[in-house]
Amino acid sequence: MSTQTYTLKLYTSVLRIPREEWNSLTTEDTIPFLDWEWMAALEASGSVSPETEWQPLHITLWDKTRLKAAAPFYLRTSSRGEYVYDYFWAEAAASLSRPWYPKLVGMVPATPAEGYRFLVAPGEDEAAITRIILQAAEDLCRKNGICGLHILFADPAWGGNLENRGYAAWEHSSFLWENEGFAAFDDYLECFDKNQRRNIKREYGGPGKEGVTVQVVSGLEAPEEYFYRMFELFTLTNDKFFPWDARFVNEDFFLRLEKNFRKNIAFVEARYGGEMEGLAALAFLVRKGKRLWGRYWGAYEDIKDLHFAACYYAPIEWAIKEGIRFFDPGAGSPHKIRRGFRLVSGKSYHKFFDPVLEKLFTSNIDAVNDYERENIEELNAQLPFKRNLEEKSYNGEFPRLKDQGK
Repeated sequence: MSTQTYTLKLYTSVLRIPREEWNSLTTEDTIPFLDWEWMAALEASGSVSPETEWQPLHITLWDKTRLKAAAPFYLRTSSRGEYVYDYFWAEAAASLSRPWYPKLVGMVPATPAEGYRFLVAPGEDEAAITRIILQAAEDLCRKNGICGLHILFADPAWGGNLENRGYAAWEHSSFLWENEGFAAFDDYLECFDKNQRRNIKREYGGPGKEGVTVQVVSGLEAPEEYFYRMFELFTLTNDKFFPWDARFVNEDFFLRLEKNFRKNIAFVEARYGGEMEGLAALAFLVRKGKRLWGRYWGAYEDIKDLHFAACYYAPIEWAIKEGIRFFDPGAGSPHKIRRGFRLVSGKSYHKFFDPVLEKLFTSNIDAVNDYERENIEELNAQLPFKRNLEEKSYNGEFPRLKDQGK
């Protein structure tokens, strides 16, 4: 059927779109954060709402009662929770007496996971539908005084086409672990030089010396208690980093995932044994197919090296056992390099409806991207791998998540 017969509709909540219709657009290659259940948990819990500066404006395409495409968008009056730090652009715009906000953002809120794309029903003309939705989003911006349209954490294969529509690409880096066909955790350790191999063994084994065991529990097997405990521990972590915390989701968000999203969740539990038996810490993982993401973490007390054991090594060992190919540990610090996570490049895409902002961005983005590439190269040079792995060719495109089935 021609896309000309389709009807565009704008929704201010994903909750108003039937779950079955939305999920009919997702596939095994779609990141789990675009599933209706995850997005609905964000909105229904109030974690994402106009009050938290995330006004949903989801653009959809319908053939009568059948949903043919959907694009999650949010109207923003700040950048908090985006993990694409555009504050320096906003400051530069202000110095030119130009507003940076409001802006329209395409992403999954508070979720720095590459893979955002418009959802299109199988068998449809994806390129044509993408053009229709982009035009609708741009018209929405122009008619309502929205300064810019920003697509964040774009799926690399899908996002590359945006440059042909006048979107400027901004390069970013994130950490990624790849399973090189390891049969066991010891095979992974053999990648490292002797000193770092010894260090990882010490860090992974450290909590055990304190009487703490660390293991992965699937969401289907995890007690219901873990979901509200996760919020409690997540809050403790954020308290330590206030005012630079990442307190973007509330308790109800986790409780809703317990009802509808268990199959995609795993916990890393750290528990005391013996007389001190009890929960010491939790890490929250999301899994789909051969991909794994680390999302939240918290501990009741500081235990040396427990963060490394629960957030890096236990998920990696579990990923090897489960045949998972990629593990994204989440946003964070360069200390991940020492644990075998390589920096990889991703892109966001930006279009402006003020010629001054357009000039500001396009005149400077090449220099910004050059700096980011240099940062990636410099940090990856510090990977503590054996010489033969350091010489392995990654000069071309690093294997991306779209290759997960190969």
